[in-house]
Amino acid sequence: MIAVSVKPLFIAIFTLSLFLAGILLSPSTLFSSSLVSPSYSSAGKLDIWSVRRVVEWRPCGWWLQGHLTALPAENNGYIRVDCYGGLNQMRRDFCDGVGIARLLNATLVLPKFEAAAYWNESSGFADVFDVDYFIQHINGFVKVVKELPPDIASKEPFQVDCSKRKGQFDYIESVLPSLLEHHYISITPAMSQRRDRYPKYAKAALCQACYSALRLTRSLEKKASELLEAIPKPFLSLHLRFEPDMVAYSQCEYSGLSPTSMEAIKAARGDRKPWTGELARIWRKRGKCPLTPSETALILQALSVPTNTNIYLAAGDGLMEIEGLTSVYTNVYVKSALLGGEDFTSMHGNTKAALDYYVSINSDSYMATYFGNMDKMVAAMRAYKGLYKTLFLSRRAFAELTFQGLKGKELMQALWTAHKGDFIMGRGDIVSFVSDIMLVAVPFWKVWWTAGSHFLKSLEID
Repeated sequence: MIAVSVKPLFIAIFTLSLFLAGILLSPSTLFSSSLVSPSYSSAGKLDIWSVRRVVEWRPCGWWLQGHLTALPAENNGYIRVDCYGGLNQMRRDFCDGVGIARLLNATLVLPKFEAAAYWNESSGFADVFDVDYFIQHINGFVKVVKELPPDIASKEPFQVDCSKRKGQFDYIESVLPSLLEHHYISITPAMSQRRDRYPKYAKAALCQACYSALRLTRSLEKKASELLEAIPKPFLSLHLRFEPDMVAYSQCEYSGLSPTSMEAIKAARGDRKPWTGELARIWRKRGKCPLTPSETALILQALSVPTNTNIYLAAGDGLMEIEGLTSVYTNVYVKSALLGGEDFTSMHGNTKAALDYYVSINSDSYMATYFGNMDKMVAAMRAYKGLYKTLFLSRRAFAELTFQGLKGKELMQALWTAHKGDFIMGRGDIVSFVSDIMLVAVPFWKVWWTAGSHFLKSLEID
């Protein structure tokens, strides 16, 4: 008689059952008709938002659950975060700085926001964010002070610039010695730091800062709320980037632009020359060239966004060639027209960017032609709030398809297919900034497989 082991057979049957259950019971199955062919809107047109998804990014909110790790009685000194660039880059760096301060057991000093003529900027942290609200809601995660003790306040902090450091960079090894020596340092966080390697208490501080503790000042939030109320509903918030500095920085050449736009780009370029020949072709095919407003309108049409859609234009000053969008989509709204008045014209870059951020995280849907700091922060917050109608328009797909010579209906169908694939797989709102510590990707089968894994482990099978 041949002896047959029951355990391996049971494991195989159980695993297969879990897999089939996941397929049959998931709201987003691989065999769903909406994945095989596009869904249709009530008007009979293809609708990108009605496509069911295989992957969602969902907030786990783990840092708000359970007991917080108590702050040590003694700390190692004071840290000030020096923030540069636009508002959302500064917001990102400050959130990082909160996590770093907790990691290094330091007291956080209110950050220094760069005053930059280039960004038409002179507003500081307290001009944009509610300081008292921040201190109240970060309490227990990290210690914060408005003012330094007299013996510390009389001296400038020792500067530690981490912004250009790459690779296996470690704040404890590289920054803590300076903190212990000088007791008061200023830092510019490293852009490439792996935040998922932080201990949980430092991750918790970072997440609390980003998603719960930062709120606009009462006056700015009131203005943002008025702006949101003034936009006809429902509406799409579109973050469109085609300013002279953006195009100059990309080193891309464009044909068919107006003389005014060409002059503005030339002035912004300075010594930065555009790529030419084969290098220009390779650069564009890699998705490095910003989409023009007319290219953006074409992609929106390919995704069957109706031309009468209410669109809020989340964009900075100096946007070029806007007629390429407004000639197709006629219901386009901008904050300067909706607010108007002397009150708006006196606002600086950071406060204007704050309005765009507020409107975008509360919009019915959000699309972006770039994947910059604002887009990452907005997409993360929208996912945190359970708003999944978020999509980044693919510059690479557009370049590759047009280089293939596709035009008309063929190009429109190919653009639909490329973006449908991104939306199905959750790439439309994947967030590189904090997805590894705040958001959880949930494939349709993962819940079932995880449950099965825990069950099998409980059997203590060798």
